[in-house]
Amino acid sequence: MSMVNTANAGGRTPRQGLDQSLVWLVLSLLSFGLVMVYSASIDMAEASKATGFRANYFLLRQLVFIAVGLLAGWLAFRLPMVRWQQAAPWLFVAGLVLLALVLVPGVGRNVNGSQRWLPLGVANLQPSEFMKLCAVLYAADYTVRKAAVMHNLKKGFYPMLIAILFTGALLLREPDFGAFVVIIAIAMSILFLGGLNLRIFIGLIVMSLVGFAGLIWSSPYRLQRIVGFMDPWADPYGKGYQLSHALIAFGRGQWFGLGLGGSIEKLFYLPEAHTDFLLAVIAEEFGLVGVVTVIVLFGWLVVRAFQIGRAAAAMERHFCALAAMGIGVWMGVQAGINIGVNVGLLPTKGLTLPLLSFGGSGIVANCIAMAILLRIDFETRSLKSGRKGA
Repeated sequence: MSMVNTANAGGRTPRQGLDQSLVWLVLSLLSFGLVMVYSASIDMAEASKATGFRANYFLLRQLVFIAVGLLAGWLAFRLPMVRWQQAAPWLFVAGLVLLALVLVPGVGRNVNGSQRWLPLGVANLQPSEFMKLCAVLYAADYTVRKAAVMHNLKKGFYPMLIAILFTGALLLREPDFGAFVVIIAIAMSILFLGGLNLRIFIGLIVMSLVGFAGLIWSSPYRLQRIVGFMDPWADPYGKGYQLSHALIAFGRGQWFGLGLGGSIEKLFYLPEAHTDFLLAVIAEEFGLVGVVTVIVLFGWLVVRAFQIGRAAAAMERHFCALAAMGIGVWMGVQAGINIGVNVGLLPTKGLTLPLLSFGGSGIVANCIAMAILLRIDFETRSLKSGRKGA
């Protein structure tokens, strides 16, 4: 039975086959993010010429991004997973081409010293956000294709290593060290889950840590961030400015926060309050309870992704299983890094909070990933239903 036929096994419609808990979880995160983006950006929007002094500028743009993301997600859900597997290598190549285009003078757009965007007129495209999704699909497809030789360094591991290092070289030129870390985590996790030799995996972790240390040490920009992270209060108006104000926001929020709209730090004290440091605003307005709620929701999302992956693996749908778990790793690692940065456990990185922070490329890529996760679950349930009815 083909994957397309399997998708409708048992006579169930897509709506009947959807995981309602996952749908509501995603919609809850998107909705809460929309409210918090508005709360974090309203004063900045009112004071900026770039926004036309409109208080609802970021709110309206985020609404459009979410609408586009949901439409893209609906289209992604309509595609059977066999099509995603067939397209995985080509999507990865397309992602590399976009990453290269960003670096072309006159083509890529430079913002705050980073060249990560392709201007599209009404909005900017950030290829690194979509590259995370491409990495999930490509690593899952690669692992399935190379399953018989995953124990072999030359045949199983080195080709993937070359692909990831090439991707990393492009990302580091932007620079986008945070996206590189996330993609490394995705690729390593999928390779390990797909049967990579444990010794090779441990060696890869050690090599990665050494490599990251070398990249940090060789870059004054990254080294300054590490120094500022170690003691933000030593230079609260310089290297430690962002982190010190994020920590002040957490301290002001205490247990239950100051209430929606009550944040002081978002009033031009905390940079990137609606993007990288949205969690700090959540902490100030909703306190520890709000932060724990966000962490629990992301934990639930990661657990559900792995449950969907395990169910697919039990039906011997290995690409789907690895893709689902890869999406779970992506969401978990990126959310974990963003949370760690906000609370001062990790150095400042340009990574947003998935499904919550302001940003068109991130929201659209996240929505497509969630749609693929729903599709995997839908096809697995349909296949189970078909087998039981046979």
